[in-house]
Amino acid sequence: MSPTTAAARPAEAVSPTFAASLRRRRVWIGLAALLVVAAVGLFAVQGGSRPEGVPLGADNAAPAGARALVEVLRDHGVEVVPVDSLDDALTAAEARESTVLLHDVGLVLDDERRERLAEVDADLVVVDPTVGALADLAPGVRLAGTADGPLQDAGCEFSPAVQAGELPDGLATLSLDAEAEAEADGWTTCFADADDRAAVATMLGSDGRRSVVPSTELFANESIDRDGSAALAIGMLGAHERLVWYQPGLDDADAAAAPTTSELAPDWVSPVVILLIVTTVAAAIVAGRRFGPLVVEPLPVEVPAAETSLGRARLYERSGGRTHALDQLRMGAIGRLAGLLRLGRRATVAEVVGSAAAATGRAPAEIEALLVARAPQSDTEFAELARAIDALEAEVRRATRPDDVRRSTAPRPDPNPSQEDRR
Repeated sequence: MSPTTAAARPAEAVSPTFAASLRRRRVWIGLAALLVVAAVGLFAVQGGSRPEGVPLGADNAAPAGARALVEVLRDHGVEVVPVDSLDDALTAAEARESTVLLHDVGLVLDDERRERLAEVDADLVVVDPTVGALADLAPGVRLAGTADGPLQDAGCEFSPAVQAGELPDGLATLSLDAEAEAEADGWTTCFADADDRAAVATMLGSDGRRSVVPSTELFANESIDRDGSAALAIGMLGAHERLVWYQPGLDDADAAAAPTTSELAPDWVSPVVILLIVTTVAAAIVAGRRFGPLVVEPLPVEVPAAETSLGRARLYERSGGRTHALDQLRMGAIGRLAGLLRLGRRATVAEVVGSAAAATGRAPAEIEALLVARAPQSDTEFAELARAIDALEAEVRRATRPDDVRRSTAPRPDPNPSQEDRR
């Protein structure tokens, strides 16, 4: 092979390139990308399936909101005041004759706050109540499941119910507790089915009228136009000039009454957690690396270059990084050969191979194998290749700088000559 041919061949590094590393890991990269796409898709599906805004929110135009009803009430001259705290609701209701709508969508109110609300001097409409809310605000009234079929007869003298005429089927219902007749005294049910389960319960008391509606469908945007839902809602909520639309928020949450994490967790959780902590600490002590006694050493410490190189070589050996170590040896050798051959720092590998072949008389292919192509398969071959590269450097140095070689090999004069040597 001629020097020109050897110089024309491109040099290839033995260490894996970035593209090769990507090809080796393409399966894991593909799985990671698939997981990301699946997570994004799941988030989009779940996000799209959630109702927008607060259910029955006064300003919520989503299907579950109540903006349509609120706008109609305002067109009828009713001042709608949305509030999210009990203090604001009581203040707004006491300012003038008012109706208070309570929808505790977040189940925030406790017994004490519901008792305060029960004393308000205004009409009160409770929508979708819990069992606790019924006990505090409508004693003697209980939840009774879903109505069977449409409710076509008001069956009471409550004016908004009479104006509504009929209600759609599938509504949540109430019933009066027969075992608590004293508490249920004064309550009237409207739109009852064959089992006496009603869609509305109402009572006129000394502080105002109390009404309970267990179904939100009579107020929601998506269903308020069904049958007499709108007439019933407008009649109950538009009886006075002001409507306080009260949906309790975080300000009404009783943080002190909320159960702690330890109270919510089962009894066996705490012992298991403690056992896991003790086991982890014990495993760390047993398997952890034990350091020897501290050694005091004066600073600064000078580490010889040979010791640094030896330590790096041992790291390469432990990690099996022969290719990376070989690349470091070759790059250093190519740089030193370029300096010996006076080629400059920007010389290519092909130029170094050609000049070294011309200086030593070796075949370019042999030099290229040492500096580029040859890949050792074992530590023994790696050591042989390293010695061959070192021998090539020495040969080039003898060919290009013979004076330096003679000076380095010449015997040095004895600094303490004997008397015979002086003679």
